[in-house]
Amino acid sequence: MSFSENLTKSVTEILSISQLNRRVGMLFERELPVMWIRGEVSNFVQATSGHWYFTLKDERAAVKGVMFRGKAASTGFTPRSGDKVEVRARVSLYEPRGDFQLQVDMMRRAGQGDLHEAFLRIRQKLESEGLFDPARKKDIPQFPKAIGVITSLSAAALQDVLTALARRAPYVPVIIYPSLVQGQEAPASLMAALEQAEQRQEVDVLLLVRGGGSIEDLWSFNDEGLARLVASCRIPVISGVGHETDFTIADFVADLRAPTPTAAAELACVSGQDLSRRIKHAVNVLNRVQQRQLEMAGMRLDKAAARLVSPEQLLLRYGQKNNYLLQSLEKSLRRKKEALQTRVTLLNNALQYNKPDIAKERVRVKQYASRLQQLWLLQIGKRVARHEKLDSNLRNMNPRAILGRGFSITYDEFGNIVRDPAKLCANQTLRLELEKGIQNVVVIKDNPQGLL
Repeated sequence: MSFSENLTKSVTEILSISQLNRRVGMLFERELPVMWIRGEVSNFVQATSGHWYFTLKDERAAVKGVMFRGKAASTGFTPRSGDKVEVRARVSLYEPRGDFQLQVDMMRRAGQGDLHEAFLRIRQKLESEGLFDPARKKDIPQFPKAIGVITSLSAAALQDVLTALARRAPYVPVIIYPSLVQGQEAPASLMAALEQAEQRQEVDVLLLVRGGGSIEDLWSFNDEGLARLVASCRIPVISGVGHETDFTIADFVADLRAPTPTAAAELACVSGQDLSRRIKHAVNVLNRVQQRQLEMAGMRLDKAAARLVSPEQLLLRYGQKNNYLLQSLEKSLRRKKEALQTRVTLLNNALQYNKPDIAKERVRVKQYASRLQQLWLLQIGKRVARHEKLDSNLRNMNPRAILGRGFSITYDEFGNIVRDPAKLCANQTLRLELEKGIQNVVVIKDNPQGLL
């Protein structure tokens, strides 16, 4: 079919909105391949289903986009409004509303495509070697004797870590292993600091920390050599690199990943308040055990002493014990009596408070009875009126009631009701039913519509 014929057909054919949107969607899928698009994220929403909905825009235009949960989970970061990103997407049309949108299957930060691909390649390689396996990771000591920190001396993250450790566990010494955390020389510097800490063996846990930044700023912590060294380190390592949404290879191989440097410090030790509570609990338990042991030893001493004392001393002792028991019994009875009196008072107050007001309840019963009587009479009236109306309708619908108004019912000799006079024959005998009786008549031939 020629182009002119197609054009003529498209002009003369009348489409519904659904058919139009379906054809436009098919045109998008056929004519526009999967492509990479750069833009700024705005109106970002992460639904409870895990899907991402957002708008990509530049200085002159904007387009809606969607990234489904399975694709979003493998992105490695959660975008925020204002982020510049590059997405791989295909153009689609949401037919029910006719909305043009991008269906995204991959997202990376703008200008960082090569770094992101390298990140995914290293992550897949180390994961296939089992370096991310939780079974190989070491437990973090609950009460470290010393904590090591690997970061830059000028980093804000160091001050955050030191502040958190001073607040939570000021009794734990902190040893800093200075290192570069950004730039080409940073991976070698980080590995040297890690090796130094492992050689000196003066800390029980290491914090590998750095503040937030772009993927280029954090790239030193994606170094494969550093990752392998962290994985093989004999000292447990807690990583706290970047913000909560930032992930590096060091996070995956570390024995524990913290979302921020401050969180890494909090995970490295028990707080002083928590430790104080544990100590107080242990002291209380120890006191109770010691008290029981002293009581048992006193009982054994009393039994041994009882065999050595004279009868006079024994009687005096028993008398003292009897007096003590009598005093204890009197105190116990007095406390019991006071408790019972208090309970009786409370119960009496509760009884007085909950005592029913008989006069008030009688008024309520009378009110309910009056309302019930009124409702009963109203229902009876409605039922009587309905019954009378139905009876009147029944009488009016009686087919024989119309005979009183001068009408009659005509039957043939077989008892069938006659409705069409053209079907009657001459000299045919008919029976008329009137209001006050029945009369036989005969059809006259000369006057087919007359009766005798």
